[in-house]
Amino acid sequence: QVQVVESGGGLVQPGGSLRLACTASGSIYRINNMAWYRQAPGKQRELVASITRGGTTNYSDSVKGRFTVSRDNAKDTVYLQLSSLKPEDTAVYYCKVIDYWGQGTQVTVSS
Repeated sequence: QVQVVESGGGLVQPGGSLRLACTASGSIYRINNMAWYRQAPGKQRELVASITRGGTTNYSDSVKGRFTVSRDNAKDTVYLQLSSLKPEDTAVYYCKVIDYWGQGTQVTVSS
């Protein structure tokens, strides 16, 4: 069994920044891919960014250049730095590790 826990969401003004963190624990060994998804009200869950154990990253076009994904393999933790935030970034952000999902953390961008 694997537990996935996100943290770091909140309310931020347009143009602001936030840093999300996600830690995996349990029966895991050398996790390869870790990913962030988001789901806005009334919309499907979408991939935001992913990172392999070796550090290869992938971003959706909507966040490229504004968000940065990183990880600490020793801590089984993945981070998502959100910058230049826009109201359309408002969503629940989820972390996915292997086939396990976290509970999500709310990010609200509003003035």
